[in-house]
Amino acid sequence: MTSLYQVLAPTGELTQDIEGRLDESMMIKMYENMVMVRLFDRKSINLQRQGRMGTYAPFEGQEASQVGSALALTPGDWLFPTYRDHAAAIVHGQSMARVFLYWMGHMEGSISPQDLNVMPPCVPIATQMIHAVGTAWASKLQNEQHVSLAYFGDGATSEGDFHEALNFAGVFKTPTIFFCQNNGYAISVPFSQQSASKTIAQRAAAYDIPGVRIDGNDVFAVWLTMKEAMERALNGEGPTLIEAITYRYGAHTTADDPKKYRDQEKLAEEWRTERDPIQRLRTFLIQRGLWSDAQESQLVARANEQIDAALVEAESYPKSRPEDMFKHVYAEPTWMAQEQEGELVKPAKKEDIPA
Repeated sequence: MTSLYQVLAPTGELTQDIEGRLDESMMIKMYENMVMVRLFDRKSINLQRQGRMGTYAPFEGQEASQVGSALALTPGDWLFPTYRDHAAAIVHGQSMARVFLYWMGHMEGSISPQDLNVMPPCVPIATQMIHAVGTAWASKLQNEQHVSLAYFGDGATSEGDFHEALNFAGVFKTPTIFFCQNNGYAISVPFSQQSASKTIAQRAAAYDIPGVRIDGNDVFAVWLTMKEAMERALNGEGPTLIEAITYRYGAHTTADDPKKYRDQEKLAEEWRTERDPIQRLRTFLIQRGLWSDAQESQLVARANEQIDAALVEAESYPKSRPEDMFKHVYAEPTWMAQEQEGELVKPAKKEDIPA
């Protein structure tokens, strides 16, 4: 079994020397971003419960994986998120207002600034991995110094797209980084029932590319592993498969009840109290004299202010219309789509309205 790479233990102690590889300003930046996106995540869940936002996919518990990997990127690098990687998208430059818009059902929520290579969240499982290989290959052909980072969960490794993407990237040595956040469950199915492989990282051997298994709640291990993978990619050595072992405290989405398929309270409490990514970094920073209660209060206040401002911006948009779902699907609408849209928008008959 591939060993687990760890730099910062759950106790907040370093397990190895990283002198000269990671400076204190980056450590503080990591912490500030993780706190901010956790507050964003909790706000989003509250908004969904209040009926101000649609079904939402939470990520609390996975902040180190998303923040650490996204912070390693340069502005021109490509990011291919799933429906759960809004923390990574925000860190890479996507505005929180746009993320809110996405979950409110606005097409504008999938739009990024012109100079930002963040693709729309991908709901179909694993399809974004092939897209990431394509952009990486294009970057290579054009001699650009950019990598493409594809996020996915352990469930995606059961899809054919996963194998096709790794095979193509391995053959053509594309500068692609495959980042799996292994939460242990593909919705309700545990990883042990998905694959006979003991790890996801070991599957890289079939495509003759490096496979690395890391502590996904250790932001230092995530960032350092990403930097090494990017260096390899930009040196023409090809892709890397990273398996980050982490745990999402909440449900798969706000429409899911995880208590039906796992001991939710016990597992979430164990990970939250013993392996929480934010707590371990906070402990480390305090021990080093790099963080204080006063800084914490200021950070929380500043983050909440930014989140609230983003929400005001998002809620100022006109409400989405159901018929918008038919836009940008076909170059020329099919008769079936036109018929369905007509059924949706036609005025209701009096006899169809319940008394």
